[in-house]
Amino acid sequence: MHPAGATVLIVDDNASARRLLEVRLRALRCEPIMAADGKEALDAIHRDLPALMLLDLEMPRMGGMELLRALRREGIDLPTIVITAHGSIETAVEAMKEGAYDFLPKPFDPNHLEIVVRKALERRQLVEANRLLRDTLAARTPDILGESPATRRAVETAKKAAASNSTVLLLGESGTGKEVFANAIHRWSVRKDKPFVIVNCVALSEHLLESELFGHEKGAFTGAHQTKKGKFELAHGGSVFLDEIGDMPAPLQAKLLRVLQDHSFERVGGTQPIHADIRIIAATNRDLARAVKDGRFREDLYYRLNVVCLTLPPLRERREDLPLIARHFLVTYAAETKRAVRGIATKAMDLLMAHPWPGNVRELANVIERAVVLCGGHEIGPEDLALSGPAAPPPASSVSASGRDFHGQVEAFKHAVIEAALRETGGNQTKAAERLGLQRTYLVKLLREFKIRMPEKEEP
Repeated sequence: MHPAGATVLIVDDNASARRLLEVRLRALRCEPIMAADGKEALDAIHRDLPALMLLDLEMPRMGGMELLRALRREGIDLPTIVITAHGSIETAVEAMKEGAYDFLPKPFDPNHLEIVVRKALERRQLVEANRLLRDTLAARTPDILGESPATRRAVETAKKAAASNSTVLLLGESGTGKEVFANAIHRWSVRKDKPFVIVNCVALSEHLLESELFGHEKGAFTGAHQTKKGKFELAHGGSVFLDEIGDMPAPLQAKLLRVLQDHSFERVGGTQPIHADIRIIAATNRDLARAVKDGRFREDLYYRLNVVCLTLPPLRERREDLPLIARHFLVTYAAETKRAVRGIATKAMDLLMAHPWPGNVRELANVIERAVVLCGGHEIGPEDLALSGPAAPPPASSVSASGRDFHGQVEAFKHAVIEAALRETGGNQTKAAERLGLQRTYLVKLLREFKIRMPEKEEP
C-alpha cells in the first residue's frame, strides 16, 4: 500500500517531536493528525479509525502502553509503530505483546521510518483483504436443511435464480432463513469465488448506511479524513445481500435504483462514476407491495428488485423439517460448548413439534442452544426447553371479531405478540428480542411503529 493519502495518527506529548514526524509523513504524502497523549488519541480513534499510529510511550494522563491495552480491550486493530527514547529490549517486547507492529528508537532515521511506515500500511491492507475473505467464507453456510415439499420448492426456485444474474427478492417472516438462502444463491452461482457482502439496512442510520454502501471521498463530511470504499465497490464481481430492504430510507432507494439500472454510482462527496459488477439479493419481512401503495417504498425500485421473488415458508408450515434442523443445532452447539449432549428425548421433540414457532428457525436455534447449555445429561428433556414465550396466537374469536382486513389483523397480532414478550421479560428489550427471534434494533423500530409503551414495573 502506498502511503499517499493514508491517515496517520501521531501521539506524542512533545510538540517538537510531533512537528518533526508531521514533516516526515507529509513528505511521504500521508495525512498526519495529532494527539498530545493517550486520552486525545483514543478520542481521535473513536471518531475515525486512522490507517496507522505512531506512538510515544512516556506521556501524561494516558501513556502509550496504557493506550495499547485500551485498544486491545476494545478489539480495535490499529497498526502501531512505537517511537520512544526509552528503547530497551524489554520495552520493545512489552509493546509488541500489547499489539504494537514495530518499534523505532529516538532519534530515528528518516529512511528507516519510511520503510516501516510502508510495511505497516501494507499489513493493514492485507488484514482488510483477509477480513473480507473471512466474511465471505463465513457466509458459506451448509446446504439448506429440510426435505419437506415447501423446502424443496424453495430450494428449486433458488437454484434456478442462482443460474442467472437477475436480482432476487427474498420474502418471509423474521427467522425463516432469508440470509441462509441468500448465501446459498451466491454459492450456487458463477460468482461463488467472489465476495459475498452482507448489509443490514435497518442497523445503521441513513448517513452511515450511505457511506457503508457507496463509500465516501476524503473530506466529504466531518471526520472523513481519507477515502473509503463502500460495500458495492468491495463486492465487485460478487454478490451483495441487502437485508431488511423494506426499511431503506427513501433517498438511498433512489441511489440503489441507479445501481440496479446501470451498475454505477458515486461515492459520497464524489463526482466520478464507479462501475461495479455485482448481483443484488434483497430480503425483507415487510409487505413491499403494500409499502409501495402507501408511498413508503419506490414503485420503480420494487419492480427492479422483484425480478425473481421467493417467499420462504415459516417453520410451522414445514414441521416435518423440524427434527432434522433441531438435531443440526444440537450437534453444532454441543461442539461449540463442549457438552456431551447427543440427542433429544421423545417428549421433548413432541413439545418442539407442537410449538407454533413465531420466531421460526432463529427461535428454534435459540431454544436448542439454551437446552444444550442447561442439559444435565446426554439427552435434552422437556425440562430443558424454554417454550413458554408468546408462542400461542390469540384466540381465533379475538382475531375474527376485530373487524379489520387481513393486513390489519396481521398488525394486531404482531402488536399482541410484542406486548406479551415485553410483559414476560419485565420490559427488557434485549430479552424480548431474543424471545421473539428478532434483532433488538428491529424490535425498537417496531415499538416506535406500533406506538407500544413499555410495561409498568410492578411495585415490590
